[in-house]
Amino acid sequence: MIVDCHTHIRRSEALPGQPEIPEAINFYIVLAEPDDSGEDVNKKLSEYIDRNREKRVGFAFVDPTKDSISAKSLALISEKLGLKGAVLYCPDCGFHPAHSRAMEFYGSAQELGLPVFFHNAYPLKSDAVLDYAQPVLLDEVARAFPQLKIVIGTMGMPFVEQTLTMAAKHKNVYADLTVRPSRVWEVYNTIASAYEYGVMDKLLFGSGFPFGDAKECIETLLGFNKLLADTNLPTVPRSDIQNIIERNTLEVLGIKN
Repeated sequence: MIVDCHTHIRRSEALPGQPEIPEAINFYIVLAEPDDSGEDVNKKLSEYIDRNREKRVGFAFVDPTKDSISAKSLALISEKLGLKGAVLYCPDCGFHPAHSRAMEFYGSAQELGLPVFFHNAYPLKSDAVLDYAQPVLLDEVARAFPQLKIVIGTMGMPFVEQTLTMAAKHKNVYADLTVRPSRVWEVYNTIASAYEYGVMDKLLFGSGFPFGDAKECIETLLGFNKLLADTNLPTVPRSDIQNIIERNTLEVLGIKN
């Protein structure tokens, strides 16, 4: 089972120049992107998911500071649109992760068993509030809602150490390991640090599609220790890396498809 926990689709299923998702990917989670109308973008995502529910799972875009989010409205997103979680863009939308209205939203999401993905890393808009991207700001959220499954996107770049600390501290916090094959040193430090923190079991495979390619990400991870040839740098057991790629993210996040 290979689940890509971090993919996007914008206006259509066939974007010009968009790479194909490899057949090896059993499921992929598609994250809605910010738009002037959250309801509209979520409806479009739902239509895209409907074309292939055997392999696709959708997460709705939510801005708790602007949307009236209650357990009832979230239930409609889940039941009517068939979306299985929510994605928040705190820096881009300009709100603190522990904003009072956001905290109300988390309560509703926890009640319905909907996981929340924090897309607080690259690519950020120029006017995004980088302070709100810090994973440590989710500590209050994780403490207040221990049953809420939280995913920190793209390892919380550039705040990787904070992400690892959060994953080690909270049972309900996971990290999306979306690697960039061209950044060899970044990949090495991220995985080696996760191994030293003892949180390899909290990492979920992601590609960032269509900005990243799942096949290249998998090849980079499987060839991880080859990066260290002729060096004395610490290695990471191949089995631990293989487990990240083959982790059943849907089961981890409590998603029933």
